[in-house]
Amino acid sequence: MAVRGAFHPLPDDNVPPLPGGAPAGTLVLLGWTGGRQWPAFAASPEARDGRPHPLDRWSRRVIDAAAVALDAAAIYPFGGPPHRPFQRWALRAEPVAHSPIGVLIHPEWGLWHAYRGALAFRERLPLADDPARASPCERCADRPCLSACPVGAFSEHHGYDVPACTHHLRSPSGVACVSAGCLARRACPVAPPYGEAQNAFHMRAFLRTRQA
Repeated sequence: MAVRGAFHPLPDDNVPPLPGGAPAGTLVLLGWTGGRQWPAFAASPEARDGRPHPLDRWSRRVIDAAAVALDAAAIYPFGGPPHRPFQRWALRAEPVAHSPIGVLIHPEWGLWHAYRGALAFRERLPLADDPARASPCERCADRPCLSACPVGAFSEHHGYDVPACTHHLRSPSGVACVSAGCLARRACPVAPPYGEAQNAFHMRAFLRTRQA
């Protein structure tokens, strides 16, 4: 699990209080950066036991252990309600920005990263200044992410057409997207995509949520 970034919460950030009611002094976001963490998860018991939600269960095990060792409280983007505003927290914690297709883009990892949880500390930990960096999308004139989807599911003005995307993924013509990952996301030139096994895992998980 990678440390993604951290910030000192303000009341408007809606960071839940610590056990006992004290406010969090520092929130540290944890997650994935590219494909670096995939081998650890793929080799885990959770990935192999055939039970539902393997990635969420693995994340809980890893982050809960870190919380105990560091005297922190674990917070997760899944398992709600309530659903914690991890995307908003990420914008406070590190130099990510909204991309044209809605996914937060990172200047190094592009669209290929994820937030798996957070650790809330009572202490106001010292944080290094992170120099401001412009979004990679600001210098991307062609914006291939908006034109690569075979069914035009992404629009800068109308957002993400989830039904159109889902219908395509379930059709014979959607096999390439399911096996190799979202073509719109793969079109981003900032960073290489996840590996095939990781992409297929996430796409299958997305389709399961659409069946719920």
